Amino acid sequence: MAGRRGWGGRPPASDEEASDRIVAAAVDLIGRTGAAIGIADVAEALGVIRQTVYRYFPSADALMQAAAIASVAGFLDRLTDQVRGIEDPADAMTEGVLYTLAEVRRTPHLGILLSNSYSNAVPDRMTSDEAQLFGMTMIRRFDVDWESYGYDDTSLHELVEYLLRTMQSFFVSPGHPPRSDDEMRRYLRRWVGSAILAQPRPAES
Repeated sequence: MAGRRGWGGRPPASDEEASDRIVAAAVDLIGRTGAAIGIADVAEALGVIRQTVYRYFPSADALMQAAAIASVAGFLDRLTDQVRGIEDPADAMTEGVLYTLAEVRRTPHLGILLSNSYSNAVPDRMTSDEAQLFGMTMIRRFDVDWESYGYDDTSLHELVEYLLRTMQSFFVSPGHPPRSDDEMRRYLRRWVGSAILAQPRPAES
């Protein structure tokens, strides 16, 4: 552990506390700067050496991912409010994706979790375990009876992967000129909605 001159004079009592405080410092820095940050930035904010941060996070990517995950609970609550009462899966997903795309532009933490813009060396970020878990948590918040539409756990994971890949394409290239919200809603409802409803319902199997 770093000496008492680091950690604001209050060294953590455990490795868990140290990890939590490192993540909290990263979250604060991202929120204030609106951009990806490095190990050195977090170490300076905590008054510790970089090796101390590396002890808990082997890379800046790992730290950014942890900070992003710690920051999205508020987004999920807002998303739940946005889609509350929508029971049709195509309509719910259309509104959910539209809201997520808009939030990424406003919320640095969410963009860091869902896009690979801060780490071109990791092109499969959108299909990482963390992103998949986020996507599953997201659609489980919907007021949709997924089983009645023929979705089991395996097909839901496949749907999440499809949606994450779709959203990634819009992160990378929003379009020229970008679609308005109404235009994007029509586009998503037509194409993403059709893909969602293509899953055979139990009575149709």
